[in-house]
Amino acid sequence: MDIATVNALTYEDFVNVLGNVVEKCPLIAAAVWSGRPFLTLTALEAAIREFIDALPESGKEGVLRCHPDLAGRDLQSGTLTRESREEQAGAGMDALNSADASRMARLNQEYKERFGFPFVICARMNDKANILRQLSERCQNERAVERARGIEEVKKICRLRLEALVLTDAANKL
Repeated sequence: MDIATVNALTYEDFVNVLGNVVEKCPLIAAAVWSGRPFLTLTALEAAIREFIDALPESGKEGVLRCHPDLAGRDLQSGTLTRESREEQAGAGMDALNSADASRMARLNQEYKERFGFPFVICARMNDKANILRQLSERCQNERAVERARGIEEVKKICRLRLEALVLTDAANKL
């Protein structure tokens, strides 16, 4: 759909269509709906980014907590959102050997115990080797650094999910 179609969506449809561009955070779509009309996809993305940036630190951690563990229980049980399932599968998280799966589970647990929220990385921009490396390295960060890094990854995920739903600005001009 193009940006004009997005702008014409009712509140309910807007939230239903865009409610998971930030994982399990339809409140963000609900909040930015009132900013319509958006001139471009970039403007819509900016509204979402600004909303996230304006959240207090506890709110940003809440956004991070909405994300599932990579290669975790939700993937194994089939309860991931469609978007997360496709993203994790694309990065090979659904096909880890037993050694990598054990390492991922251990590092995910260590990360959550250290920071109080799950490790977030844009799986579509990484492969399993890089994800494992980043998870191991980022366990050493300070909480504030990691919260900020996680939020930047959320924004990357959001951008890619928006691009999958809404024609990019260049495509709108054709």
